[in-house]
Amino acid sequence: MPSAGLMAREAFSYRKDSSVPRFDDTSPIVFMDGLCALCTGAARLISRFDRHGEFRIAPIGSDLGRAVLSHYGLDPADPTTWLYLEDGKAYASMEAIIRVGTRLGGSCRCVQALRLLPGVLQERLYRALARHRYRLFGRRELCAAPDPELRRRLLL
Repeated sequence: MPSAGLMAREAFSYRKDSSVPRFDDTSPIVFMDGLCALCTGAARLISRFDRHGEFRIAPIGSDLGRAVLSHYGLDPADPTTWLYLEDGKAYASMEAIIRVGTRLGGSCRCVQALRLLPGVLQERLYRALARHRYRLFGRRELCAAPDPELRRRLLL
């Protein structure tokens, strides 16, 4: 199911977009809010459970993050979405979270239970969390993370 606001594009379409800086897209990349404590926690979770060391993380406030979000029709000035790139294809919001958890495997696959909710409810749940993320979870800067494994994964 396509996420609300995500512009449908062919795989690897960003490679042809001159406004998107070149980047290593040979492994999955999660674009997330670099100031949200919930997102920072998710980044740490990815770093901890990614047994193959394949996931990369890009703050949406970075030059790369802003360019890629814009490419997919998402407003980087109102970053209430995750964007997940896997094999050149983009997924956003709850679909992105479910795909990341599935790829990580193990106990992270529990997010697949969210697929039991109708798509409209998935999107509402995601939007509610995204809109109130700072109030509910606070702020914590992703780029200031002291964890060397997490810092290694950052695309800035």
